[in-house]
Amino acid sequence: MDSAPQNPPSGFDDPRSHWDQRFARPGLLFGEQPNRYLASQAHRLAPGSRVLSVADGEGRNALYLASLGHQVCAFDLSPVAVAKAREWAAQRGLQVDFRLSAVDDWDWTPEQWDAVAAIFVQFADPPMRQRMFAGIWRSLRPGGLLVVQGYTARQLELRTGGPGKLAHLYHADMLRGLLPQAQWLELREYEDDIAEGSAHLGHSALLGAVARKPA
Repeated sequence: MDSAPQNPPSGFDDPRSHWDQRFARPGLLFGEQPNRYLASQAHRLAPGSRVLSVADGEGRNALYLASLGHQVCAFDLSPVAVAKAREWAAQRGLQVDFRLSAVDDWDWTPEQWDAVAAIFVQFADPPMRQRMFAGIWRSLRPGGLLVVQGYTARQLELRTGGPGKLAHLYHADMLRGLLPQAQWLELREYEDDIAEGSAHLGHSALLGAVARKPA
C-alpha cells in the first residue's frame, strides 16, 4: 500500500506539503524532457535493465528509461507528483511502477537493481544523504550502475535552480567519501546551460557521475 509519513525528515520544515504545492502548479515543474546527463549515460545500461529512479517527481526520467525498454520503478514523496506521473505514463502508453514513498521509508532491498538514477536529489540534508546513498548502494546488484546528477557549490552564485543550501550541494570528494567502494566510470564537475522546466533553467554548476558496484 502507498504510504508516506506526515513529516519526513529533510531540509524543509514540511517537505511533503512543500513539494505538493510546487507540483500542483500547471504544467510540469521540471519539464517533459529527461535530464540531459542521464540521457547521455543511458548507453551504459544493459538492455532490459531493472532500474530505480529515486525521488522521480512527475516521472520524466523514469518514463524516459521505460521508453528505452528498461523495467523501471520510481518513487517520490509527493502524492501530487506521483499522480501526475501515473497519468502521464498512461497517456504515453508506458509501464512504470510509480510508488509513493519518502527516502527513509523506501525498502532498499539488497541487490535488487541493475541501475539506479539519482538526479538532483538535493532535498536531502547530509544525514539523509548518507542514509540514501548507503541504501542505493546496498540495493544495487554487483556490477550495477549508479547515475548521479547534482548541483555544486557555485550554484549558490548562479541561482538557476537547486536548494540554495551549501550543505545540500555536491562535490566530487563528497561522493567518493559516500561511496568508497565505487568504481568511478565518470566523476566530474562542470558548468552548462540547462533547461528543465521552470525549476532548473539557465547556466548551472553541475556534477555528473557514474559509479559501478564491483562484481
